[in-house]
This record gives sequence, C-alpha cells and structure tokens, in this order.
Amino acid sequence: MNQIIEAIYKQKHTIFANDARLLKKLIFASLILLLAAQPGQLGEVVHQSMVDAYLQVSVFVGFTLFIFIGLDSITSFKTNEFLKKTKKIHVPIASFLGSLPGCGGAVIIVTQYIQGRISFGSLVAVLTATMGDAAFLLLAIEPYTGLLIFAVALFAGTISGYIIDYIHGEGFLRSKTFISSSKKENIKKTFVSKLNIIWLLIFLPGLIIGFFKAFQIEIDSFYNLPLDLTLTSLFGLSGAYLSLIMWSLNPLSDFQLSTDKSRGFISRVIDTTNFVTTWVIVGFLFFELFILFTNVDLKMFFDIWLPLIPIVAILFGFLPGCGPQILVATFYLNGYIPLSAEIGNAISNDGDALFPAIVLAPKAAIIATIYSAFPAIIIAYSYMFLFE
Repeated sequence: MNQIIEAIYKQKHTIFANDARLLKKLIFASLILLLAAQPGQLGEVVHQSMVDAYLQVSVFVGFTLFIFIGLDSITSFKTNEFLKKTKKIHVPIASFLGSLPGCGGAVIIVTQYIQGRISFGSLVAVLTATMGDAAFLLLAIEPYTGLLIFAVALFAGTISGYIIDYIHGEGFLRSKTFISSSKKENIKKTFVSKLNIIWLLIFLPGLIIGFFKAFQIEIDSFYNLPLDLTLTSLFGLSGAYLSLIMWSLNPLSDFQLSTDKSRGFISRVIDTTNFVTTWVIVGFLFFELFILFTNVDLKMFFDIWLPLIPIVAILFGFLPGCGPQILVATFYLNGYIPLSAEIGNAISNDGDALFPAIVLAPKAAIIATIYSAFPAIIIAYSYMFLFE
C-alpha cells in the first residue's frame, strides 16, 4: 500500500500537492474561525454549532476510533498473503473489507486491483460496500443503524461484484500495473502531533460531558465557572477549535490519514477524529446558518422533495473522499433526510479509496463508481417504498 502512495506522489498536478492542499485547508478553517468571531447572533449560532458538533458527535467518533484503530494496531493480519490463498472468494472478501469502518480495508483492495491481483468485480464490490469514515459517525451515534447499513452494504457489494464478473469476466479492465514492494515509505509524525497531549486533555472530559448530555443529564448545574462559562461551552469550544486548527495545519492528505500506519496509534486516532470533526462542524453550520438567514424549516423543505432526496444523496456519493459523505450522514442524524437516502449514499460512495483508483486506473474507477449506483438506487428506493 505504501508503494501505491509513493507512486501517487510522483504524479504531476495531483490532489496530493502538499503546499496547495495545506493552503486550501488553512483558508477553509479560517473562514469558519472568521464566522465564529462575528458579534451578535451569528457568532452565537456558530459557537453553539461547534459545541454541539464536538460534544454530540466528535467525542463519540474519537471513542469509536480508539476501539477500531486499537484493534487494528494489535493484530498482525496480512491481507496480501490471505488474498493469495483465497482467490475463489475475492469478491466477498473485498466487500467485507470495504464495509469495515474507515477506508483502510477499501484502499487495500484498490491497491491489489491496481497491481492486477484481483478482478474488476472485486473492485466494484469494495467500492459498493465502503462508506469510509462516515461509518464511524453512524456507529458512534446510532450503532444499530450503522450495523444495518454494514449488512446491507456487504450484501450489495458481494452480489454486485459477482454479477459484474459474470457479465464481463474476471479479466475485464484488469490492471497490468505492478508496483514493487521492495521500498517502504514511512511518514513521520507531523509537528501537529506535538499538540496531541492537549487534545487528549480536552477530549477525555469532553467524552464524559458527551455521555452526560446523551443521557439528558445537565452537568453544567453541578459547577459554577467564572465569566459565565459552563463546562459544556468550555470543553465543547476548546475541543472544536483545537480539532479544526490541528486538521488545517496537518500537511498530510485525508487519504494518508486513512491509510498510513507509521505515525502511531494515538496520532492516527486524533488525526482522523479531527478530519471528521471539521466536516461535522460544516454540516451543523450548514443547517443552522441556512435556518438563520432564510427562516426556512429545513425538515419541511426536505419533506416536500422527499422522492428526490435519495437520488441526490446517491449523487453525493460519487464525490471522492469522506467529507461529503460525512455531511450526508450528519443530515440523516439530524433528522433532515430519511434513512433511505443515507443507505443510498452509503452504497454509492467510495470514500478515500477512490483517490488512488482515479489516479492510477481512472477508467476502471469511473466505471466501477457508475456500477455502484445501480444497487444504491434499487435498495434506497425499495427501502423508501417499503418502510418509509
């Protein structure tokens, strides 16, 4: 996998150009901080959105990531060797790895396809099954929904993969690329990791406050802080600000955050949580600022256009990366879009796994993404008509 990342770096004008990416992230974060600095109702809305995003979502995402990445760090499972021994069941294996939270499993399958070791149907299976970092969001807030989508995506990916291999044959668009595994890339800890200890000191009490709020226990009434501060606002704003700043200053791409294992367990958890937090803040701000400036009932607006919401969510899934998909998941968790739309997006989206596929096998990536839309449409609208 590290060799794939190295090959991507050598491509000119790719999305992994460090300086340009860092500048865009800084501008993006600066705009949010500028909104937060505004006086009056606008600043209050932004602050409350950041507090809610951090304490209602981010702390639970971080907690879930500690579990998943911790298990990943202590296991010595070697996917490459396993795939060599299980050629006849590559499609369900690809679908299973894709359906796991995060993009690591999906990226592994994409790299195997790029090196010509698995079929095109396996590529379709993994891109159909994966939902990237949005899975952590669902598992943290609505675990039963997350498990339901996991099962549906696993089934859809497996069936789709076998159908594609049956129609086109296992050799269809098989990559002839071979990338040597003799070199290994080691991404050092970034300077942002020096803030990890501060992040943890805010995260741990923030997680406790988040649990209190989840059980409708008003923790602010237990303590009186100076300057009209509350525990909720203190840790909510501190955590949100720090996560946003650390993400914007991190020179690594979101793809690297999802795939590289050389930075250490704690840094991987924190970096990924910061990325998710940033997009959750954007999602919360979208809702609140839209309502503030338009006085439109967003829930009623989506209800009016309900039949079109799943197809829009599915089209969002075509966008590479986990950010847009986290937005869709945030829409669902806030009750603005139905579960059918979230299911459709989960099946159609390819997460960060689409980045290396687009760079090194663009034709296969585009066709596989289009194929993933078919089960997304069928399952999303079937669920809508049967259960909603």
